[in-house]
Amino acid sequence: MPSVTNKLDLDTPAVVINRPALDKNIEAMARFATDHKLKLRPHVKAHKSPDIARRQLAAGAAGITVAKVGEAEVMAGAGVRDIFVANEIVTPTKIDRLLAMSPDVRLAVALDSPDNLPLLSRAAAAAATRLGVLIEIDTGLHRCGVPDARAALELAALVADHPSLEFRGIFTHAGQVYGATSVDQVTEIGRLEGTTMVAMAERLRSAGLPVAEVSVGSTPTARISGAVPGVTEIRPGNYVFYDAIQVGLGVVAEERCALRVLATVVSRPASDRVVLDAGSKTLALDRGAHGTSVVQGFGRLVGWPGMLLERLSEEHGVAVLAPDAADGRLPRIGETIEIIPNHACTVANLARVFNVVEGDRVVDRWPVAAAGRVD
Repeated sequence: MPSVTNKLDLDTPAVVINRPALDKNIEAMARFATDHKLKLRPHVKAHKSPDIARRQLAAGAAGITVAKVGEAEVMAGAGVRDIFVANEIVTPTKIDRLLAMSPDVRLAVALDSPDNLPLLSRAAAAAATRLGVLIEIDTGLHRCGVPDARAALELAALVADHPSLEFRGIFTHAGQVYGATSVDQVTEIGRLEGTTMVAMAERLRSAGLPVAEVSVGSTPTARISGAVPGVTEIRPGNYVFYDAIQVGLGVVAEERCALRVLATVVSRPASDRVVLDAGSKTLALDRGAHGTSVVQGFGRLVGWPGMLLERLSEEHGVAVLAPDAADGRLPRIGETIEIIPNHACTVANLARVFNVVEGDRVVDRWPVAAAGRVD
């Protein structure tokens, strides 16, 4: 992605998306899915933007994945008609909101316990619909999900006993990959994700339970687990943007990062330190939710390899010269700095609008319609 520093008439801090890079990322993952005969169901929590979701669907995505009912409502309101909520929905309020969406929307939810089956079943029956259900499998993250084939089999059999529910298959998220320290570890986690899920599906089928979907998800592992024969669907999210964590894991090169933050130098209080006008309310404090050690500081300063974005307060970012910096140059006060954030998804959630650029021109502004949703 060519630098846009000092070329755009944007006040800072500003979240910028390079549209050609975005489209290249969307098209590349869609092509991978097509080549491997997979459904692509991108996770839109990465961008929370109906404009980007439409581009993914136009490129061939079968539907979308969301994390929250609020995200589902926004996307359904924007015309998306196939939505999987990859989260356990257990309260009557949220279940009712989900089923209140247009009957034209094909819905599915996650399940890892029999405890909320009666609630889901009654609500779906009252809405005169069949609600899709995918059982979540724990393939190593140790967050949600059933731990083994026996638990999955028992739960799937219970789902099949509820006529208002439709058992569609199994899914997982190998988020432990974000704790990997090498490309080899990423590959190992991805292969285990795929082979574990395919073996699980075969156990269920041998017991007479149809498993239509074997769904895996995570940007670092999508091209690995997705290549395992028997996997039917991939659910990457971050791939639309990529970020410093993906670069650190060896998933992509820096130029593939389509989302950047522009910040201005507002102070040079020392010979080895500058202060930027982008802090935690723009860049977030994310250094890897699942233990990643592949990033330093709070983002990559493009064009300033000798500087480290060392700390953030709410509205300030403090960048210092690294001990091994080749020279002692500092950006001047008023200069614009381009930052590749550690985690693009958290930046998107904090933003209100994406400034869409091509070259040195702002060509559009896309609202981040589902940003900040806590529901």
